[in-house]
Amino acid sequence: MAETQTNGLEVLETREWLDSLDYVLAEGGPERAGRLLQQLSLHAKRAAGVNLPFTATTPYQNTIAAVQQPPFPGSQEMERRIKSLVRWNALAMVVRANKMQEGIGGHISTFASAATLYEVAFNHFLRAQTETGDRDLVYFQGHAAPGIYARAYLEGRIPKQKLENFRRELMPGGGLSSYPHPWLMPDFWEFPTVSMGLGPIQAIYQARFIRYLENRGLKLSTDGKVWAFLGDGEMDEPESLGSITLASRERLDNLIFVVNCNLQRLDGPVRGNGKIIQELEAIFRGAGWNVIKVIWGGDWDSLIRNDRDGLLVKRMGEIADGQYQKYFVESGAYFRQNFFGTDPRLLKMVDHLSDEQLARMRLGGHDPIKVHAAYKAAVENVGSPTIILAKTIKGYGLGEAGEGKNITHQQKKLNDDELQMFRSRFGIPIPDAELHDAPFYRPADDSAEITYMKERRKQLGGYLPERKVRAKPVSPVSESHFEEFYKGTEGRDVATTMVFVRLLGKLLRDPEIGKLIVPIIPDEARTFGMEALFRQVGIYSSVGQLYEPVDMDTLLYYKEAKNGQILEEGITEAGSMCSFIAAGTAYANHGINTIPFFIYYSMFGFQRIGDLIWAAADMRTRGFLIGGTAGRTTLAGEGLQHQDGHSHVLALSVPNLLAYDPAFAYEIAVIIQDGIKRMYVDQESIFYYLTVTNEPLPMPEMPHGSEVRDGILKGLYRFKASAKKDAKLRAQLFGSGTIMFEVLKAQQILEEKYGVAADVWSVTSYKRLYRDGNDCERWNMLHPGEAARLPFVAQCLKDAPGVFVAASDYMKVLPESIAQWVPRPLTALGTDGFGRSENRASLRDFFEVDAKHIVLATLTALARDKQISPDILQKAIKDLGINPEKLNPALS
Repeated sequence: MAETQTNGLEVLETREWLDSLDYVLAEGGPERAGRLLQQLSLHAKRAAGVNLPFTATTPYQNTIAAVQQPPFPGSQEMERRIKSLVRWNALAMVVRANKMQEGIGGHISTFASAATLYEVAFNHFLRAQTETGDRDLVYFQGHAAPGIYARAYLEGRIPKQKLENFRRELMPGGGLSSYPHPWLMPDFWEFPTVSMGLGPIQAIYQARFIRYLENRGLKLSTDGKVWAFLGDGEMDEPESLGSITLASRERLDNLIFVVNCNLQRLDGPVRGNGKIIQELEAIFRGAGWNVIKVIWGGDWDSLIRNDRDGLLVKRMGEIADGQYQKYFVESGAYFRQNFFGTDPRLLKMVDHLSDEQLARMRLGGHDPIKVHAAYKAAVENVGSPTIILAKTIKGYGLGEAGEGKNITHQQKKLNDDELQMFRSRFGIPIPDAELHDAPFYRPADDSAEITYMKERRKQLGGYLPERKVRAKPVSPVSESHFEEFYKGTEGRDVATTMVFVRLLGKLLRDPEIGKLIVPIIPDEARTFGMEALFRQVGIYSSVGQLYEPVDMDTLLYYKEAKNGQILEEGITEAGSMCSFIAAGTAYANHGINTIPFFIYYSMFGFQRIGDLIWAAADMRTRGFLIGGTAGRTTLAGEGLQHQDGHSHVLALSVPNLLAYDPAFAYEIAVIIQDGIKRMYVDQESIFYYLTVTNEPLPMPEMPHGSEVRDGILKGLYRFKASAKKDAKLRAQLFGSGTIMFEVLKAQQILEEKYGVAADVWSVTSYKRLYRDGNDCERWNMLHPGEAARLPFVAQCLKDAPGVFVAASDYMKVLPESIAQWVPRPLTALGTDGFGRSENRASLRDFFEVDAKHIVLATLTALARDKQISPDILQKAIKDLGINPEKLNPALS
């Protein structure tokens, strides 16, 4: 009895407090109510030590209440009809493709769930040009590509033939790529996003790079936004969440994430036993983002408004996503019994609704009014990035063919009955007799739908997506910046890293391109000897420098500035690569020829962020990747995790990447000068990878002759010919990077001790030689009746006498990649295997790439040709101090 009275009293007290709060809300508004609640919380804490339970989430309901929704600015009926047309053509595209070519693939369900999210954005928010002349940048969810193509078809931008060739790009007349790929559709797509997780992190760094351009005075400050349309399953990728605090720390209110929370990934629920929307809300709220949840459609408004005791919202929050998915595929009766039937009071709330009405209760992500309200709040938000979590049903509209089912991601086909149901549900005027072929449908150009679409896009500045090269070519860089490097160092030891830093410093002072250079460093500037640039150009900070640095009294102190030029990214190669991509595509996205130089530990490039490098290639990124502390045996002491002996092998895989392993200062100067010309004067869609090292060595003067410069760029030239022209024993030695100096030592030993005259060749790029050789082979195969083309390496070596030996600080497969075009068998020495913590001499001995092993390899090749006896080999092994029983470095 006493417990009943207590419960009744609590209910009464709660009601009084709620009534009081309603009064404050009515009289003072939400802000006053918020301040009052905060004061009550502080008072309870101070007066009685009351600790409110911590929660990183808000109740499982819409962030924007119905009473706060702005008026919808367009025609809901017209936009529904347009959306239905887009839905149909997206579905028809995939269904037709798989009818014509079994297994060609494609995705229906992602766009089916996100159609409203896209249509509201296209009709009211995504600006091809803003009032200030800027524009929005949009990262479209890759699996939704059919819907984007379908809309472009209705807009008249993509012909019907292209739709018929979806995923058939090699058909006559061309086709459409499976996903967003700027390399394949350079006038349409801007950002490849279907390697999931890369869209979110790129969008963050793109938004930050825009602020960088504005703060440095390279771009006018505007209200352009960066939008990223994402999937809830995609948020499991480390790249999706790994940099979200950067966005809030930088107060990137120009960034908007729209997450399509259809609760499903490829195989099943994203969080069957949890709630993905609540999980993401907690993560992003904790990171300082503005979070807007769009969970329930307008059909739920009256129920939520009448939920005075919070029973409905409580029930909404109790149910796991896996169970919600079950509700989506079951009947209204099932929904009534299992959702509302747990409490008589909940059942009473829906007495007035039929089972059919309950089954049709829309979710927030399918309600254009709710979505519009969220978008409007997002674009008006100031001081923080925004994430919109919109709840949808995967495969929405597919019905029995896959709506809400675990198999819906793989749905490629619909039978005639399913097509008829979809056609009728969305009111597409196609007769039954034609449905079997799933024909495309586009109203006449003067129809109300097409007119409305075009007018909305006209109001928003044009069509999206659309890629244009907006920047004009730069003028050639002055030769004076490079001349000092042609002269060598006159015996002084200098690491190629310092050569690069010196050259970069000179380029930064250039009156035209200096301001365009973007140095990018993942917290290793001092490792690479770049601290002098701190003072010269400053480290970018959106707030300047709010503290006195600890090294303020030194010449090279850590100088942060709002107009700083260096992007000091911290320990994140992925984030740094995204800045590289943003800077390297600014020529198209912003009309600014920024020239990024991203320098990093070479081991942590292709091996760690190869997916982003591949995306950069797809995006036609320009710029220089600089692999510092490169070479398996050149980075002493660091050991297995740091010593890179395979980045140049991995670089072979990227089609439009030029990869160089220069040995000398003048080679670096020639390559960078040519790179700037090709990318920013000639505007080629290429980018560069150079490896530089931290081993101080004497830099020679550049040999004379035009063939030297040509050879540096094409990959091979003779650096030092033997003076012993009349020697009977001859050899050709290939070197690159720091191993070139071991090759030069070997040349001397061979001549002085064994009477072998050896010419030394500098191989600056095995990749260039490999590509050129294959290009010639292909041409010759396809043109049997014409004079055969000779690969560049074969042209260089056609008259070279003797045996061929190549030594590299990279895997043997790198020099072996050109072996077929070398006149005689090529012996390759390389650094296959795991690195070790040791000094350089010991490492080179261990990996068998030092001078003595180069000598032995040369003598072995001569013995194989029967030019010397095996006895000489035995003696050489002993004289050179080589242990023939040592462990195999490739396996040990």
